[in-house]
Amino acid sequence: MSLKVQITTHIKEAMKAKETKKRDALRLLASAMKQIEVDERIELGDDDIIKIIQKQIKQRNDSATQYKKAGRDDLLETELYEIALFEQYLPTQLDDDELQSAIKAIIENSGANSMKDMGKVMGIASKEFAGKADGKRISSCVKELLS
Repeated sequence: MSLKVQITTHIKEAMKAKETKKRDALRLLASAMKQIEVDERIELGDDDIIKIIQKQIKQRNDSATQYKKAGRDDLLETELYEIALFEQYLPTQLDDDELQSAIKAIIENSGANSMKDMGKVMGIASKEFAGKADGKRISSCVKELLS
């Protein structure tokens, strides 16, 4: 089942169960997907939807940080709930050990041996771990291994 169908199904289930918080959060996600489909006149695949979900999570993390600084616990709670909900639709994230060993293999296969080769390693790693690891985590791991 594609992510798009899965999200739509979960919206309907939330409506039937009268879970307004979940329904509203998933509608925001569906709206973001629909907006891109309309603007770019394309049909989104699972990889595109994963990127949208990651972007939505990043936006909510930024908002949560601001709400925490402002002492708005009510809004912070909503953002954290939406983050947790959206993360359910992402592929299983790699843990640090798995990520580090996979990046070591990429470094060996590409022949990278210094920080000058970081771009080459990042290009390969970003494609390989799309949706499975955050770009910041990949970058910091590559820097650590190449330095």
